[in-house]
Amino acid sequence: MGRKITVAASTLNQWALDFEGNLDRILQSILEAKELGATFRTGPELEICGYSCEDHFYESDTFLHSWEVLAELLTAPLCKDILIDVGMPIMHKNVAYNCRVIFLNKKVLLIRPKLTLCDSGNYRESRWFTSWKKIRTVEDFYLPRMISTITGQKVVPIGDGVISTLDTCIGFEICEELWCASSSHIPLSLDGVEIICNGSGSHSELRKGYVMVDLVKNATMKCGGCYIYSNLRGCDGQRVYFDGVSCIALNGNMLSRAKQFALAEVEVVSATIDLEDIRSYRNMKRSNAHLASSSESYPRVFVDFSLSPEHDATLPFARPIVWDFLTPEEEIAQGPACWLWDYLRRSGQGGFFLPLSGGVDSSSTAVIVYSMCTLIMNSVHQGGGKVATNTDQKLLADLRRIVGDPEYVPKSSQDLCDRFLVTCYMGTENSSKETHKRAELLAQSIGSYHMSITIDRVVTTCIDIFSHVTGLKPKFAVNGGCPRQNLALQNIQARVRMVLSYLFAQLMLWTRGRPGGLLVLGSANVDESLRGYLTKYDCSSADINPIGGISKTDLKRFMIYAKDQFKIDILEEIIDAPPTAELEPLKEGKLAQTDEEDMGMTYEELSQFGRLRKIDSCGPFSMYCKLVHTWAGNLTPKQVADRVKHFFRCYAINRHKMTVLTPSYHAESYSPEDNRFDLRPFLYRANWSWQFRAIDKQVAFITSVKRQNADNSQNSQKKSSDTFGNLRTGVTV
Repeated sequence: MGRKITVAASTLNQWALDFEGNLDRILQSILEAKELGATFRTGPELEICGYSCEDHFYESDTFLHSWEVLAELLTAPLCKDILIDVGMPIMHKNVAYNCRVIFLNKKVLLIRPKLTLCDSGNYRESRWFTSWKKIRTVEDFYLPRMISTITGQKVVPIGDGVISTLDTCIGFEICEELWCASSSHIPLSLDGVEIICNGSGSHSELRKGYVMVDLVKNATMKCGGCYIYSNLRGCDGQRVYFDGVSCIALNGNMLSRAKQFALAEVEVVSATIDLEDIRSYRNMKRSNAHLASSSESYPRVFVDFSLSPEHDATLPFARPIVWDFLTPEEEIAQGPACWLWDYLRRSGQGGFFLPLSGGVDSSSTAVIVYSMCTLIMNSVHQGGGKVATNTDQKLLADLRRIVGDPEYVPKSSQDLCDRFLVTCYMGTENSSKETHKRAELLAQSIGSYHMSITIDRVVTTCIDIFSHVTGLKPKFAVNGGCPRQNLALQNIQARVRMVLSYLFAQLMLWTRGRPGGLLVLGSANVDESLRGYLTKYDCSSADINPIGGISKTDLKRFMIYAKDQFKIDILEEIIDAPPTAELEPLKEGKLAQTDEEDMGMTYEELSQFGRLRKIDSCGPFSMYCKLVHTWAGNLTPKQVADRVKHFFRCYAINRHKMTVLTPSYHAESYSPEDNRFDLRPFLYRANWSWQFRAIDKQVAFITSVKRQNADNSQNSQKKSSDTFGNLRTGVTV
């Protein structure tokens, strides 16, 4: 009797509405699964159409083309004699469902809709889909004629059912069902389902990776069984990046896993398991065995097919592996880099243009592009510079198309960076020699095509036009100007840089004899966006921003990591330099302006404000109530109140800037992206009168309590002192 089976999980870099490319990648994954000896293959969530179709799920075309792709899969000779599970949207009784479709040898066996939808953070699934409410129930689904012609079936089961083969039973979860409080894998396991697969679309976020691993391991540790987790990889048309990490677990142990970040569009992992290990593990858990005896049964769809070979004695079974988690610094080095590569090759552009100031933000953006070049080099030059796999051939073809050279093979990461990245230091009379030098040395280290220009003439011309019309000439504050004049003179420098960035981005490849244009990269970090510490339509306005979801604190840690990882010595000097916009006049040739002084708060404080505002859902009053204890050792209640009020005033008056925020790689759980990840208004009452009064009352109360406690303490000490004195003199009280 067969007892060993080989199963496969597919990691796919799908793209919303790219039906042709998505089909090719699904077929490639099936081919690789069969080559690994697998008899069952599962894939990511909505892999046929792409996860981020969003309002395209309202279009009948999206459903039609998904069925057409399924028809191609059903008729593909490659799909013979392997049980296949794919994800696609399906309309049933005029209701759209996010579904898994399980088929074998031109027969659709089961359509399994998603039971629990995700509507938090980056996700709005219930805007397009409905959850299946009929638990442990299936009903008839009438197949489209194009599918019936292939399968000979008119009706197939749809609903919360499982597949029963000759040797085992397979059940299904879809993404959120693993994360929610009422996961399906528990009742499935108690009903004897031995293999549970999860087609997922889970995005990358700093410090999040361990959560999924913990959920999968615990699912199989509590109930026993094999759990197959398949996740999307890549940027499928949105700010999020799906980080892959498909894996296979058995009885609480990880057996196999895919890479967290990689340029490969298809990665298949497999594991050979012994079904008897599941049965023994479950039988020994006596409490679960007693629960199983009374569990409700799932509808079973029987298929005359065995996942295990008739003679399996020679099959080696998988051993547990140790999961090595990436540090946040490694996640920053790899995640945004992969996101940039996806965006570049799918946008049809020829590279990136970056205004390089020599500060931490723009420098870290440049280093992330260099990290992307390094990842490409590592993929192309595998073993003596020879391209090894079909995936690498595809990557090399994309690379040659982008650089416009059909014979190009990069010699080094610096060589590639010279082709991909144009950097430009845009100095003014307010710029320091130090930042100019740091920008040049960094560009030399990474190999970017670098320029240094002075924009004073353009700025002066803009100011002269204003003066000609009004008869007035604005001045900086140090020269006697008012705050409005001072701010306007800073903003015009920043906005001129944005205009020049797009001019150079559109024409630089023309000057170098190459086709196409460049994508302008932004470099405003998540904390500056949250505070609104940026000029609207300045050089933070760009096509995409790889660091827009990363905090200043994490960026500095990344730079420390990158200095050693990529051997870029100048990064140490950049890290140590005080952050500055360099938009106000220098004082005796030295900086007179720093970011933290301008903002009235530190970057560390900004991170705390952001986490409390978004993650803990704090308004002004509740934020004060938390911070008054957190900062009690350093600040008085009044000082904490002043900082909280200052943050919320700045947040309110600058919130409108989020409506034009450059699309950014999502990395931080307190990202302020307007109407995407952060659904808050952009017009506020800036004085927060009611909320601030509540803070003032709380400050007064805490102050009075502290004063009363101090008085009581003094009285107590005096009384103790008097008592001690009386005892020494023999006087009784």
